[in-house]
Amino acid sequence: WVVLKFGGTSVSSVSNWKNVAGVVRARLDEGLRPVVVHSALSGITDRLEQLLAKALTGDWEPVMEQVERRHADLSRDLGIPVCADLERHCIDLRKMASGIQLIGEVSDRLRARVMATGELMATRIGAAYLAHEGLDVQWLDARTLLHAEERPGASARANYLSATCVFEPDPALQQRLAAGHSVLLTQGFIASDSRGETVLLGRGGSDTSGSYLAAKLHARRLEIWTDVPGMFTANPRQVPNARLLKSLDYDEAQEIASSGAKVLHPRCILPVKQYSIPLSVHDTQRPGIEGTVVTATGGAGGARVKAVCTKKGITLISMDTLGMWHQVGFLGDAFAVFKEHGLSVDLVSTSETTVTVSLDPAANALDARALEGLVTSLSKLCRVEVIGPCAAVSLVGRSI
Repeated sequence: WVVLKFGGTSVSSVSNWKNVAGVVRARLDEGLRPVVVHSALSGITDRLEQLLAKALTGDWEPVMEQVERRHADLSRDLGIPVCADLERHCIDLRKMASGIQLIGEVSDRLRARVMATGELMATRIGAAYLAHEGLDVQWLDARTLLHAEERPGASARANYLSATCVFEPDPALQQRLAAGHSVLLTQGFIASDSRGETVLLGRGGSDTSGSYLAAKLHARRLEIWTDVPGMFTANPRQVPNARLLKSLDYDEAQEIASSGAKVLHPRCILPVKQYSIPLSVHDTQRPGIEGTVVTATGGAGGARVKAVCTKKGITLISMDTLGMWHQVGFLGDAFAVFKEHGLSVDLVSTSETTVTVSLDPAANALDARALEGLVTSLSKLCRVEVIGPCAAVSLVGRSI
């Protein structure tokens, strides 16, 4: 098996889809079984967020028309008809928007279903195009492949909108898929829970979907296809002379991704690291460029700085108490509160009287209600201040 994950920009134009088909054929020529995982069309996830907001006011029809037109236009440009399955997803989306307008609220369960529609619609087009190109392709629903794990400490919101999945190698799944078509195509970003309901893996979670499937299938490798040729020493859009990092080990890639580099989702490293599956990053528009390869031995060498990373939109929680000095267990009590509220702490800074932590929105389903509950609980231990949105600048390297 080889798992090929394509991002939203990679599946939003005719030229890119021709390159996708070329990559799939090349992997078949290598004797590999490709599993294509891809995102919603670029911008559609944001449009679906707008649809949810507009449905509350009843003014959702123009946004819905934009979503339908975008998919119809791409289908036409690719030379394929708008299939019945794609039309059915549009009908479902309209029903959900009408329901939200009627009841006047959006539950987390319904939000997950609406947001998942972007991937379901895009992959219908992708499967139809690859079949049109003569490839033996089968569309699969990711919710039958990936199943969310139970997290007792997580909030219901986090379980629906920022789920994690089990990813141990699955011989039964391998056997089931081996009997299928030569090319399998499915969605990123979505999974199902123990009740069979739709859950999301958080924004940017398609990388993680690819990694989960690579681990479950014990794939030869995972390839992340995006709009840049790999991971860089800095964001090349901000630093024009940033250099391409050709090889990294899993821990370096994890730190760079966690520190704000958008090329890889931080959660996608663990599954491939645990089963020593090589991960490579490639540019869909320039498939001939070598890209970045992440392996267990990719970071060999002496001490050196690998990257400067920035992360925006983080929230700081400052906990201040004079009684903390030499007090046994304060940090244990404080972090137990974060666990109780299902929030994952990212960075930690301490002084004699203050502990400040950061909450990354990519890892947490943050909203005003969640923060209010956290502050109320922490206020029993110390004085609390919420600061944000903020940015973090990180220097990442080995032995520096």
